[in-house]
Amino acid sequence: MPRVVLVYPQIPPNTGNIARTCAATDTELHLVGPLGFEISDRYLKRAGLDYWPHVKLHYHPTLEIFQAFQRQQPGRVLGYSISGKQNFSHFKYEEDDWLMFGSETNGLPKDLLASCDATLRIPMRGAVRSLNLAVSAAVALYEAHRQLGYLDD
Repeated sequence: MPRVVLVYPQIPPNTGNIARTCAATDTELHLVGPLGFEISDRYLKRAGLDYWPHVKLHYHPTLEIFQAFQRQQPGRVLGYSISGKQNFSHFKYEEDDWLMFGSETNGLPKDLLASCDATLRIPMRGAVRSLNLAVSAAVALYEAHRQLGYLDD
């Protein structure tokens, strides 16, 4: 099953909402520090409501620690960015993909984005520069789940 990775998230309610989406889809959530908040932050907990016991949460204090962990696992690293080369909905997802998102303020670091197996973008119209991180993660995760047949009742 695809996994969600947040690299340097800054806003607790976004991370809490993503955690709730991960709980609803039985998806692992990997947080890569440093974080812009404490894991115990009340806004983080509030956004995740009472779903935290159902979140498969993994915390990696540094990017290097996460990368060492990830390299021991199967799957491609897919970096999401407004500068992604492929439309996320045209991309063919696989079971063990890592869906990676950067911080709300800076996105994924350029060197990390360059090391991804693929870079994906969510198309937007008009003057909007980017979507909210929680919205982006949900849209991408549900598209991966749709393609993989996880949404079938």
